[in-house]
Amino acid sequence: MLGLADRATGVLVKEPDLWDVPFFDLTRQYHALRTEILEAVDRVLSEAALSQGPYVERFEAGFAELCGTRYCAGVSSGTDSLHLALRALGVGPGDEVIVPANTFVATAWAPLYLGARPVFVDVDPLTWNIDPQAVTVALGPRTRAVIAVHLYGQPADMDALRAVTAGREVALLEDAAQAHGARYRGRPVGSLGVAAAFSFYPSKNLAAYGEAGAVTTSRPDLVARVQTMRNQGVRRPGRHEVLGFNMRMDGVQAAVLLVKLRHLAEWNARRASIAERYRAALRGTGLAARTEPGDVEPVHHLFVVQASDREALEQHLHRRGIETRRHYELPCHLQPALAAYGGGPGSLPIAERLAEHGVSLPLFPEMTDAQVEQVAAALAESGR
Repeated sequence: MLGLADRATGVLVKEPDLWDVPFFDLTRQYHALRTEILEAVDRVLSEAALSQGPYVERFEAGFAELCGTRYCAGVSSGTDSLHLALRALGVGPGDEVIVPANTFVATAWAPLYLGARPVFVDVDPLTWNIDPQAVTVALGPRTRAVIAVHLYGQPADMDALRAVTAGREVALLEDAAQAHGARYRGRPVGSLGVAAAFSFYPSKNLAAYGEAGAVTTSRPDLVARVQTMRNQGVRRPGRHEVLGFNMRMDGVQAAVLLVKLRHLAEWNARRASIAERYRAALRGTGLAARTEPGDVEPVHHLFVVQASDREALEQHLHRRGIETRRHYELPCHLQPALAAYGGGPGSLPIAERLAEHGVSLPLFPEMTDAQVEQVAAALAESGR
């Protein structure tokens, strides 16, 4: 049976029912919420509230509240949220945007869409997030923005990044595509920079049933620009004031997200408990997980371990019926489409090492306790 293509790698993977422990299973969540979802979608269709409209507005209000911001603008994807946020900040040709090398490629696409240049920097060897010291070195007269990726759902060190960029005309933008509900020093992700970009791709902690994204901010000028640009440049009906795009969120996705938003805290708590069990199983194995500073509350979108022999670990887990993935197997600065902006192999050694040795374990809220224990036992066995 053919499977689904993994979003990060493009590699075909087996269907969930062919594994004892699939990497994730979207169907379980749907069946648990089926009645709520179908009722919500039926309301949208019955009212023909299909593009933007009241359901999008309700979701925007609820998500802004979660993020602790004054505004949220729903858009058509996480990639579009990054693009529109940078465009709203005035990034354009000749500018530079600092990006961590260890991230999904969409983070780097966004500046390129605007004619700006991505400047790749290395990541912290313990937290795996963007290294503030590397940002310090990369800052230059053309730097207009730094994108802080909250990788795998763990917040980056925003206060250190803010100190690095202080006194400069450099915007600090959050890529929070994997971090819905995470907190940094008691503050919610989405409110830590001048703006934040979110994805609601189906595999995310808060997921639509298709493509959707959002920009959060507390600046009225930024949200107004995003709202105008996402809707063909329209501020008033019939008047296209600026270059616009077709990047609206649709009503069906908003209604689905409204249903799921009520369950997000519970799902994130379940993810945290699974991650804690995995960490306990890693002790004495030689496998390494990232460091979680005491001032962050990650939401564990992914749980990735570093293995000296990645293929051996993968084979060990696969023999026990456990599906794994690789995120991200080739860092951005080594991607063929981005090679002109990177320094080549060896230029960003920490990101390259993480990419070479990382194995992503199954982690989704609907995993049974037995499945979690199966993974934990297999991890513990790997150290024998």
